[in-house]
Amino acid sequence: MSRSTEAAIPVPPPAVTADDLDRVVQLAVSVLRQAPAAAWDGRAGSLEWDCWETVEHLSDDLFAYAVQLGPRRPPLGGNVPFVWESRRDGGPANAVHADRAAGPAGLLQVLEASGALLVAMVRTTPPKVRAHHVFGVSDPGGFAAMGAVETLVHTHDLAEGLGLDWNPPADVCAGVLARLFPDVPDSADPWRTLLWATGRTELPDRPRRTTWRWDARVRT
Repeated sequence: MSRSTEAAIPVPPPAVTADDLDRVVQLAVSVLRQAPAAAWDGRAGSLEWDCWETVEHLSDDLFAYAVQLGPRRPPLGGNVPFVWESRRDGGPANAVHADRAAGPAGLLQVLEASGALLVAMVRTTPPKVRAHHVFGVSDPGGFAAMGAVETLVHTHDLAEGLGLDWNPPADVCAGVLARLFPDVPDSADPWRTLLWATGRTELPDRPRRTTWRWDARVRT
């Protein structure tokens, strides 16, 4: 009996799991539910978007990552061709928009539902599957980490704009750094280091980043 000579695709253990992503999304939704209804039109931290738009953008990120893993043969050279469009000049270009008539509760339901889609896709997609992302072809664990970093840092932006406290779990922050920011050294404060890595703060020995990107590629 002959054996196949085709090399197996290496599958490293994920630094961020579907359970980690689900936990972060649920924590974010719980914190954001504390915001007063009148605060959602205010600017989200250092972003140019208001808080409502920022939740739509985050929901859209999670949705986009989920559908990228959806086809039986995920695309390796581009995105699944949904239409992304902005509703105002300078606003985020989204495929996902929340019904304003549903108010903040409906907006957060859209966020929770989009997060659940990505959690489900990460849980059910075989680890060897690869799909396109502009920062590198990635695997389900990579998409979990990307969904987590989007949720972590945009909830930070929202918390600044809405006057809320946001202190996410350090273990998930450390996992995101390990998976997406291999050039960033280990830190005793992974949350603050993640904020620095994504251009949102400075560190005692490092100025605030003006440009940055993560590395979604699969590493062995």
